Amino acid sequence: MKKIKNIFISSIYQNAGKTTVSLGLYQTFQERGLKPAFLKPVGQQTVTIDQADVDKDSYLIGEVYRCRKNLKYMSPVTIGPGYTEQYIFNPQNELLRNRILSSFKNLTQRKDSIIIEGTGHAGVGSVIDLSNADVAHMLGSKVLIVGEGGIGRSIDEIMLNKALFDTAGVEVLGVILNKVLPDKMERIKKVVAAGLKRKGLRLLGTIPFNPLLRDPTVGQIMHFLKLKVLCGKEYLFRRVQNTIVAAMEPYNMVNYLTTGTLVITSGDRVDNILVAVTTNLVTAGNKQHMAGIILTGGLMPNAKIMELLQKSRIPVFLSEDDTYTVAGKIDHLVCKIQKTDKDKITEARQLVKKFVDVDTIIANL
Repeated sequence: MKKIKNIFISSIYQNAGKTTVSLGLYQTFQERGLKPAFLKPVGQQTVTIDQADVDKDSYLIGEVYRCRKNLKYMSPVTIGPGYTEQYIFNPQNELLRNRILSSFKNLTQRKDSIIIEGTGHAGVGSVIDLSNADVAHMLGSKVLIVGEGGIGRSIDEIMLNKALFDTAGVEVLGVILNKVLPDKMERIKKVVAAGLKRKGLRLLGTIPFNPLLRDPTVGQIMHFLKLKVLCGKEYLFRRVQNTIVAAMEPYNMVNYLTTGTLVITSGDRVDNILVAVTTNLVTAGNKQHMAGIILTGGLMPNAKIMELLQKSRIPVFLSEDDTYTVAGKIDHLVCKIQKTDKDKITEARQLVKKFVDVDTIIANL
């Protein structure tokens, strides 16, 4: 393999922010005059493109940076339901390794750098003999570990992951802390940097928590929960900043109806439905809009209420589930950045550009 700048993005656990870092590094590499490629060796969440399963993160990078023609190389191995069980009884490690190595070779033919995004923590993939540590070693990569805001627990988990990379003979270039509370940034940055230095590691970035990167749109919630849209299709882009279960009295509920609120209420709670509609109409002049309303229990309001909802400029959905089941599903929903999330993509790139020491990363590859 020719010598290229080769960085592997791992993390302390799933959804710590690897894709945010990858999006930002790709752009900053380009701004430094590099020609980067992107590889997600082992993917777990997929989309179907041209009748082939492709990792979602590879698809996102392919769309954002217009390298979609390389998707078959950017996502060489995907793990669908039941795959690991099949592998255990019929291991095909050499086949999978060859796919990854072939993709790496094809992607780097005309490039001088590559960003490789792992899956979860250092040990994920071990069940198919392709842990992040195994893959990073196979590809000759140096590693960035993405952790989350905090001190003791973060350092403990970072060192646990580093131990596996050490065992595989992979160099950990440094650490990026993500989702750090803004009011604790300076203290955590100072303390964690000192703590990691004692362990022989560099802190290469401290990225503040930004709720925009967490918040889904109501359209995305509709898709994930398979909701029926009753009205307001033109407002599916609105972001859900907070969710309330409207099981309270209307005079209490009104205190929680702020911009970006998603109301979950039984379809027969006409009192709370009317409070939500009225509040939205009153505040719309100040450009404050509720995110939406989910009517639960499969209960539809009467025709007069539906007519009012259709005029309210609020996306309204219907679910057959009860109120608390819907609320629980939303509470556990993790919404990855999608190609339609133009605001999230822009913010992710700006955060990495501002808060990550990209020059040190490049200089040490």
